[in-house]
Order: sequence, then C-alpha cells, then structure tokens
Amino acid sequence: MDDTYKTIEEKAEGIYKEKGSKFIAYAYPIVSEDEAKEIVQGLKKEFYDARHHCYAYRIGAKGESFRMNDDGEPSSTAGRPIYGQLLSYDVTNILVVVIRYFGGTKLGVSGLINAYQSATSDALQNALIVEKTVDITFTAQFGYPMLNEVMKVIKDEQPKIEHQNFDNSCTIRMSIRKSRAEVLEAKLGNIEGLSLDIVGK
Repeated sequence: MDDTYKTIEEKAEGIYKEKGSKFIAYAYPIVSEDEAKEIVQGLKKEFYDARHHCYAYRIGAKGESFRMNDDGEPSSTAGRPIYGQLLSYDVTNILVVVIRYFGGTKLGVSGLINAYQSATSDALQNALIVEKTVDITFTAQFGYPMLNEVMKVIKDEQPKIEHQNFDNSCTIRMSIRKSRAEVLEAKLGNIEGLSLDIVGK
C-alpha cells in the first residue's frame, strides 16, 4: 500500500531573470485550498507593484486537488508550467506563486513558459523536500479496567499518541500510518466494550 508522499518542509524561494523581467517564485507547504488563497492574497498585497502573481497548487497524498492560475498572462503560459514542475518533482501539499516584474520586453509564449518553469524549479531545488506518511487517526473510548489490554496493543503496534485521558472512562487518540492501520483496528476492535472512532480511512 502506498501511504507516503513528498512535500516541502518550509517556505522556499527561487528566481529567474530574462530580458529585464524578473520572476520570483515562492513555494509554501499547505494543507488546504483556503490556506493557498490566503497566501496568494497576502503576496498580492505585499508585491502590489508586480505585473502578475501566477500560481499552482497540489493538495492530497496523490495530488487529488489542484489548481493553476495565469493571472493575466497568455493562457497556459504560467500556471500550467508551474504545475508541471510540481509533477516533475513529485511534490504535493504545496503552493508555488511566481511574481513577475515586467522588464519592458515581451518574451513570447515559449519564453514565458520557460521563465515560469525555471523560477519554480529554482524554488524547488532550494526547498527541503521530505517524505511524509498518510496517517489514520483512531479515538478509543473504554472503561478503566480495560486499560492494560489497550496499552498492550499500543505497545505492540506503536501508534503515535496524540491525546489521552484516564478517568473512570478513558480516551486515547492515536495515529498510525495507513499501511498499518488495519492491524491496529482489528486488535482494538477485539477488546470487548471498547468504542472506536476512525478518521482518514
């Protein structure tokens, strides 16, 4: 089961210059479309004097959600080349915005495509690309007498404990990579009287 994906650890920058035009690329790790929109709006305010703010993003372990925007450049000369680099580097949960300062000389369609590709590629080369796992989150609720049995399963399967509360009624929220989730679910499901809530399956 494929339960990993590549993304960037933190913001990265790249630049490309051609015939007086300057293309500045900013790459950001993101997890939602709203986050992408917020960053784009922020950059438009910060670089209000730039001619274009073109971008592309991919979200989801397999890049299920994506968008490209040419922001006034000729169709498919900006957003698509940026997106193409995200595919080439096989990264997701990422937004790249390329800000263009016009230098007075038109670059033509092929020149624009090359410029947006090159700026994006430079940012991705400067980025720290990391591999992350697709995780499933379990919330187990059970009576205190079952605690030892639950903790034995946790010790065996090694999920990451995110929150726990031990009282008369105990709650443990834990996450585990997708490829190992089925075994954990089966073992916890065998404990009589335990209720299990699963997110991300």
